[in-house]
Amino acid sequence: MTRETLSLFDTTLRDGAQTHGVDFSLEDKLLIAEQLDGLGIDYVEAGYPGANPTDTKLFGEDRKLGAKLTAFGMTKRPGRSISNDPGFQALLSAEADAICLVGKTWDFHVDVALGITLDENLAAIKESVAAVVASGREALLDCEHFFDGYKANPDYALSCAKAGYEAGARWVVLCDTNGGTLPHEVEAIVATVTAHVPGANLGIHAHNDTEQAVANSLAAVDAGAVQVQGTINGFGERCGNADLISVVSNLLPAKVVAMVRASLAGNLDLARRHHFELLPIFKAAFIETNPAPIKYAMDRMGLAGGPVRLPLVAIRPASQQMLDEVLKRY
Repeated sequence: MTRETLSLFDTTLRDGAQTHGVDFSLEDKLLIAEQLDGLGIDYVEAGYPGANPTDTKLFGEDRKLGAKLTAFGMTKRPGRSISNDPGFQALLSAEADAICLVGKTWDFHVDVALGITLDENLAAIKESVAAVVASGREALLDCEHFFDGYKANPDYALSCAKAGYEAGARWVVLCDTNGGTLPHEVEAIVATVTAHVPGANLGIHAHNDTEQAVANSLAAVDAGAVQVQGTINGFGERCGNADLISVVSNLLPAKVVAMVRASLAGNLDLARRHHFELLPIFKAAFIETNPAPIKYAMDRMGLAGGPVRLPLVAIRPASQQMLDEVLKRY
């Protein structure tokens, strides 16, 4: 793999905001956006302007982040022009560096949910992406239910992805929206898509309904995708999203990428801790919150009794000290 960078797109403030028990205020969102920016996230998707007062106010002024502040929205409404779609106009009016549009790519949804023809949906994708590009913002297309759509009608799902790319989308993001796709399927499908949309423009957005979101994100990267969308600690609706901390922690030791902005690579543990304050979670990969020292040391050494290999961001300082003491005795 020759790619040197991986683009990290955080949607904690949008998808993560759908977590049960989470209700971000404007102040919450601004604080978290600053923290994400400081950690080295490339894109911070902060909400859906026009959908609620908090998000509309957030995008009412320039927030001056190093990361690209991203607004979320949908492709234009069926039967309406761009200029006659209030929701889309709210997106174009947002003070955002990038706009991420969700578009239908499963023919079943185009027929049943939108009630339009397949060609009309393709035209809506093209017009919507082109309008974002014409506004001077970076365009992303989230291909909703892409993997289910591909399994049902691969030619049409691919035509939707190509339509977004050809209209000027910087990123075409393949979404496992219901979280039901397995890693071997993701890898095979993403590899096929790279023949039509360059890997340098491909992203993955995985939900965690079958506990596969991190694995699916890694599989997509292995197949050629360069952007990973997710949330800190995997917050999100239903069973959550891909946990960006786990994704990055798995990629760093594998040296798959020369990697993200340097500030993130050294602050994965800090990122987890910041977001423990949002919602307490009792276990998470790459951080030890309740160590059993002797068992932990034995597990990390393995049956062969080799040297201890700690996880990348592994354990809290107190736990490390405890482990050091245990290893002196055994």
